[in-house]
Amino acid sequence: MFSKLFRKTPLAWRQLMKEKTRLAVAVAGIAFADILMFIQLGFESALFDAAVKPHRNLQADLVLINPQFQTLFSVKNFSRERLYQTLGYEGVQSVNPIYISTGQWRNPETRLERAILVWGVDPVQPAFKSPEINQNQEQLKQLYQVLFDQAGRPEYGAVADIFKNTGKFDTELNSKAVFVKGLFTDGASFAADGNVITSDSTFLQLFPQRQPDRIEVGLITLKPDAEPEKVRSQLVNGLPKDVRVLTPEEFAKVERTYWEAGTGIGFIFGLGTAVGFIVGIVIVYQILYSDVSDHLPEYATLKAMGYTDNYLLGVLIQEALLLAILGFLPGFILSFGLYQVTYAATMLPIFMKMERAIQVWILTVIMCSVSGAIAIRKLRSADPADVF
Repeated sequence: MFSKLFRKTPLAWRQLMKEKTRLAVAVAGIAFADILMFIQLGFESALFDAAVKPHRNLQADLVLINPQFQTLFSVKNFSRERLYQTLGYEGVQSVNPIYISTGQWRNPETRLERAILVWGVDPVQPAFKSPEINQNQEQLKQLYQVLFDQAGRPEYGAVADIFKNTGKFDTELNSKAVFVKGLFTDGASFAADGNVITSDSTFLQLFPQRQPDRIEVGLITLKPDAEPEKVRSQLVNGLPKDVRVLTPEEFAKVERTYWEAGTGIGFIFGLGTAVGFIVGIVIVYQILYSDVSDHLPEYATLKAMGYTDNYLLGVLIQEALLLAILGFLPGFILSFGLYQVTYAATMLPIFMKMERAIQVWILTVIMCSVSGAIAIRKLRSADPADVF
C-alpha cells in the first residue's frame, strides 16, 4: 500500500508544478479562504471570551442573580436581602454584593462622553481574582476614587499613560468629579468598551436614583469543607424563585448564550466561515478541473497503459491534499499578523489557538477533498480511444 502511495505522489506533484502560475494562484486562493475562516473564527472567539471575562474573574464559589438576567449590557437587579439570607445555610462562609450599571465617562481632552460599565464593590472584601484590582482596592475607601480598565477603548482618553507618568488622573463620571487611583486589565466587550470599579458608596453617589437594597450580582464564598453542588441545591430549594443560583462558569455561560443565540452575531460569524469554506472549494475545483482538462490525453494514455481509474483518482486526491498543505501554511502565518493588527485596533483578546488551527486545517482538507471529488467526474471521461 505504501509503495503505491509513494509511486503516485511524485506524479501528483509533477502535475501541479507543470503550471507554476496556476499553482501560485491556487495557493493564494486557498490561503485567502483560510485567512477568511481564521478571521471569522478568531473574531467570534475573541468577542465571546471578552464578553465572559468579567464573569470568570469574580471571586466566588456561587453567584446569585436575577432570573431575568441575560447580559451585563442590560443587567437586572434583585433584593440584597436574598444574598444575606444565604448566610443562614450550612456551608456558606461569606457573601459580597456587587452593583453594576452603565455610566458616562468624560474624556478630559475632547470633552466627549462615552458609555462605560461601572462596578460598585465593597472596598474591604475582594470581589475579583485579579491581583491588579486587589492590590489597589483599598484606594476605593475614599469617595469618588476609582480603578480604571487600561485595556478599554482609547476614546476614553490616555488614562493609563497619564496615570503612569503622573500618578493621577482626574475626570468626570456621570457629571461628577472622580479620581483614578489604580489600573487594571479587563478589556472591551459586547457589554461595554471599558470598565471602572468604585466602592459601593461611590457607586450610589454616581447613581443617586439607585436603591441601595437592589444589587445586580451576589457573590457567595463557601467554607473550605463545603460541597458546592450540595450547598447550591439547598439554596435553589430554599430561596424564593426571584433569584437564581449559579456557579461563576454557568454565569459566564448565560452571557455567552445571549450573544451567541439571542442575537445575530453567532449566525454572522458562522456564515462568514461558511463563505470562506465555499470560496476555497470553488478555487480548488477550478484548478483541479483545469488541470484534468489540460492533461486529459495524458490521463487517457495512462489508462491505456493499464493504470486504473482508482489509481488516477488517487493522484487527483493527492493533488488536492498537496494544495491544502501549500495553501494552509501561508494562511496560518498571515493570520498571526492579522490577529496582532486586530488586537491593536480593537483591544479584543484575539489570539491564535491550537484548537482553532486544527479546526481550520481540517476544514481545509475537507474543502480540497470535496473539490477533488467534484473534479473526478472530468477525470472519468478520459478515454484511451480518444488518444488512438
